[in-house]
Amino acid sequence: MRFASRILRSPRPFDPSLGNDIERRFYDENPALRALIRGAAGCSPYLADLLRQEETWFRSALDHPEMACRSELGDLARPLPDLGPRLRQAKRRVALMTALADLGGVWTLEQVTGWLTDLADAAITAALSPLIDAERTRGRLPGAAPMAGLSVLAMGKMGARELNYSSDIDLICLFDETQYDPSDYAEARAALIRITRKMAALLNDRTADGYVFRTDLRLRPDASVTPVCLSMEAAERYYESVGRTWERAAYIKARPAAGDIRAGQGFLDTLAPFVWRKHLDFAAIQDAHDMRLKIRKHKGLHGRALDGYDLKLGRGGIREIEFFTQTRQLIAGGRDPSLRCRGTVEALDRLAKAGWVPAETATALAGHYRAYREVEHRLQMIRDAQTHSLPTGPEGFDRLAAFMDMDPPDLKDMLGKRLEAVSSLTEDFFEPTKSNGGPPSDFGADMVEQWASYPALRSPRAVEIFGRLKPDLLTQLHRAARPEEALNQFDRFLRGLPAGVQVFSLFEANPQLVSLIVDICATSPALASYLSRNSSVLDAVIGGEFFVAWPGAAGLRTALSETLAAEADYERKLDTARRWAREWHFRVGVHHLRGLIDADEAACSYADLADAVLQSLLPVVSEEFAKKHGSVPGGRALVVAMGSLGAQRLNATSDLDLLVIYEAEAGADSDGGRPLAARLYYARLTQALVTALSAPMSEGRLYEVDMRLRPSGRQGPVATGWDSFQSYQRNEAWTWEHLALTRARAVAGPEVFCKRFEAFRVDLLVDMGQKDAVLADLDDMRRRLFEAKPGGLWNMKDGPGRLQDIELFAQSLTLLAGSPERGIAQQLEAADETELADVARLLRTLQTGMRLLTAGPFEPEAAGEGARAFLLRETGFATMDDLQGALIDQIDRAEARISAALAGARGAP
Repeated sequence: MRFASRILRSPRPFDPSLGNDIERRFYDENPALRALIRGAAGCSPYLADLLRQEETWFRSALDHPEMACRSELGDLARPLPDLGPRLRQAKRRVALMTALADLGGVWTLEQVTGWLTDLADAAITAALSPLIDAERTRGRLPGAAPMAGLSVLAMGKMGARELNYSSDIDLICLFDETQYDPSDYAEARAALIRITRKMAALLNDRTADGYVFRTDLRLRPDASVTPVCLSMEAAERYYESVGRTWERAAYIKARPAAGDIRAGQGFLDTLAPFVWRKHLDFAAIQDAHDMRLKIRKHKGLHGRALDGYDLKLGRGGIREIEFFTQTRQLIAGGRDPSLRCRGTVEALDRLAKAGWVPAETATALAGHYRAYREVEHRLQMIRDAQTHSLPTGPEGFDRLAAFMDMDPPDLKDMLGKRLEAVSSLTEDFFEPTKSNGGPPSDFGADMVEQWASYPALRSPRAVEIFGRLKPDLLTQLHRAARPEEALNQFDRFLRGLPAGVQVFSLFEANPQLVSLIVDICATSPALASYLSRNSSVLDAVIGGEFFVAWPGAAGLRTALSETLAAEADYERKLDTARRWAREWHFRVGVHHLRGLIDADEAACSYADLADAVLQSLLPVVSEEFAKKHGSVPGGRALVVAMGSLGAQRLNATSDLDLLVIYEAEAGADSDGGRPLAARLYYARLTQALVTALSAPMSEGRLYEVDMRLRPSGRQGPVATGWDSFQSYQRNEAWTWEHLALTRARAVAGPEVFCKRFEAFRVDLLVDMGQKDAVLADLDDMRRRLFEAKPGGLWNMKDGPGRLQDIELFAQSLTLLAGSPERGIAQQLEAADETELADVARLLRTLQTGMRLLTAGPFEPEAAGEGARAFLLRETGFATMDDLQGALIDQIDRAEARISAALAGARGAP
């Protein structure tokens, strides 16, 4: 569409005589275009000069301005004998068109900055190609790597395609050393350094034709001592060893702009773990805050007087918005890849959608950012100066106001309000937490004094951050129901932290976490101890989905499978699974602790989590195992959950009772490079699965695994053939093994195999339940169990009338009835044993709660007031005496009921 028909606005000419002089050259054009030209030239001597120089081209470009600019950039891709002048001509033409399209509202801000960025990309490429060819022609550049393996990374605004009107371009030049023979490395390095210097000079030098771009190469690693072009391996080594937060932030916007694009992208992919930390990185806030203060101090940026105010670096300016956005990206981008984008406005939108920034804040900051960039462009268009400073006197503001088609007082009012608004929106994010006072000075004084010696407080930075946290933290601990108990437990938590900067930064940026840790310390020593060893799980609390509805086993399986699929390395998959499961496990515990779910829901959630882990890891382990040993013809494996997992009732410390069943073609061996017979293949595959679940790694372990419920117990093979399993269960298994099958559940493996297992299980229970010896065998089992495991009052599992006793009795009733029910409540209620079901419910509620509170034996007095209050809330009793009395009574009733039912099996009258 013709340029003139798209004009929406025009500036007022500050210098009418200059504006009119240039307008007369276009007397035959559309009135709206003449007004735009008059205003642009009347405000900017630079644009007036460009209109004189490029009048002919500009007229020809008016019919299709985008096509004209594209043609200019396309011409740069062809060999040009007069490259320097031609580059400068392209710069003049694109600069002229973008300026008038910007001033006239013909192009959006993104289009304007996009064309300026495209020009920079094309200019660098045009400069590089002949320089590389020249070095090769002279025999100074060995090899034939594409673009000599040299990649130019655009940083800052160029990387984000946000170049301002008179912007410098920040570049990092790297070469892929792997594309050269080691013997050619030194020669290639020297040639590429020469090429980089000449490229920068070709763009940077001012001639009679002007300049192309001011080029800055100082963002490279350790710029004061390194050459202008260095190897990717050297750069990677630098960032991994001494890379700083500001350099991580810089790489958010990094983009391969010219040269070997593939190599450049490969380098950025390699650097991703440096930029995007796997844990939420709230320590970056303090780094950004410190950087802001250093900039203000160095530049003398204090106060808010508009005369000469630095719109980029000053308080409430452009850099504040960029720091706010990039710091949030650094914090969360390691966990949420959707936040890894280059553009500031786009990043604000994504942060809002992910819940990291309030939507109204993101919208407001994006609006201020766009407005600032328009003002910035007009400041630079006046004389093509790389400036961000507002005018210093009335004349300068009058010119800028005319350029903005505003009155000077309105312009100043608009800028003042925006600076104040941006400062208000961003300052609280960066400013350290302000204390609301503290507890009495003697509260825990001796203990608090010892904290300075703990590992978490070994660094000055950790001490500084914790010093700001401590008053509010101690205040909340002092308000706990039992302050000394809460303080003691927090002391254990702090003592167990291996490092403090990240955790303390996390607390400072998210005060709700301080309340959570105090709540945990006042209630659950086990959870607090777990946190000290796995503090990264706190990331999940503020990750946006911590308090959403439970996704169920299917949702968890999908989430974990997708997460693992994103990892290429097997060891990383296992570590990722551990980290993922740990966060969900912690979520269940916190929800239970805070009463968002009850013990029964918590038990189901822990089981859903284990199901998802098994279902997601089995194919991962199988695929890795097959790399060495191939697959077995007709082979398939089935993981069967036994015990509490089979019944879908786990607690916070449960291990997994599993057995593995397989089937394969008779006599078949695997077809891999190291073939194995089917029996050995599945035995080793099972061992690999157990290792994947239970081996300690950098992210801990997933579960302890118990396989003693397999046929023949510890003496039998870890994986059992399907035919052997069926035969054993029908002809050799003991009664206790049939009881165990009442809770067996196929949890991972081919669906058809799962269905066959369940059909067999149901048929077997019907057949085996006809045996007269079931109750007699159970009676004998009870006596041996009670002799081996005497239990105290608060041992919910072992002893007469307790969970194990009730569960075995329920299983025997299920076996006798040939019922498929697995859950203890369902088994008892199906047998009309509702009183026993009520006892089991109380015992299970207490056991699930106590396992959350402590991993060891539960002692009410030692557990603390918070723990006791939690158990009373869970069970509905008013006092611990009431709970203890009811517990004794119900255990006695359960023991009497079971003994009476088994009396006939002992031959009693």
